[in-house]
Amino acid sequence: MSFHDDESSDVGPSGQSRLESFLFSCELSSKVPFYTFQGDEEEDLEHFLELRTVCLGNGAKEESNVVEVTAMNHQGKTISVPVANLHIKCLPMVSLGEFELKAPVTIRLKAGTGPVSVSGLHLIATQVEDSNLSEEEEEEEEEEEEEELPAIKPAKKKQKQ
Repeated sequence: MSFHDDESSDVGPSGQSRLESFLFSCELSSKVPFYTFQGDEEEDLEHFLELRTVCLGNGAKEESNVVEVTAMNHQGKTISVPVANLHIKCLPMVSLGEFELKAPVTIRLKAGTGPVSVSGLHLIATQVEDSNLSEEEEEEEEEEEEEELPAIKPAKKKQKQ
């Protein structure tokens, strides 16, 4: 599944960025206690992980399952933060909203045996160079929008006889 963000945002004087979005999911357990999300090493791409939900899987035991995330902070230092403490009887799922982290990101089952499913979006920001084609594309999009909207016609009045 891919999502293209139609609204490009400025990234500087040389161009704009395009955002693509793909589904992300991993399962943590005592057998596989961590997952590391890495982006491609291409120069013009930035990879982000947007975590949405953390939930216990089928067969989870009656125990606390603590999930932590390790990533870089704004100063470039690696930090670990617990994001969920799940229990089958009282809190089997947590919604993280749009918890966005820049790659690389490690998700770890710090306590418990799981299984714990972590889901969200893999976001890829691509820098796009400005060109005359982008102006033409914008004009075409505007024309298509105008064509999609039907003209509003006045209602016909019934005449009394």
